[in-house]
Amino acid sequence: MNDMTSEHTHPAALQRLASGKYLLVTTFRRDGREVATPVWVVRDGDALGIWTATGSGKVKRIRNRADVLVGECDIRGNLSGEQVPGQAELLDATQTQRYRDLVRRKYSLTGRLTVLGSRLRHGNDGSIGIRITLT
Repeated sequence: MNDMTSEHTHPAALQRLASGKYLLVTTFRRDGREVATPVWVVRDGDALGIWTATGSGKVKRIRNRADVLVGECDIRGNLSGEQVPGQAELLDATQTQRYRDLVRRKYSLTGRLTVLGSRLRHGNDGSIGIRITLT
């Protein structure tokens, strides 16, 4: 790694963030105020993946402003390290289905039940995958 490359762009940081149970994703309102939300996280190649309700506030905020901050956290959103910058991308139906599969695999029974419950309550269009690339 050269001097111009920050620590958070290193594959080890990506692995560390993806291997945790929760990721704190901070999105930004139009006026610049931060909104932090703990979510489940999966690895998507050279990026992080999250899965959420299509109508959630974070989806609306990402549509308006794709830059985010991410960091390891617990279920309550208490950071256990430094947040790093990233770019979020809302995914299409096919990619979102892949994220549902990744969530089911990583989070075992709890993941399978959560994905099933979401599909039964809201259908496949009720959730969306979000790909986060560290910057």
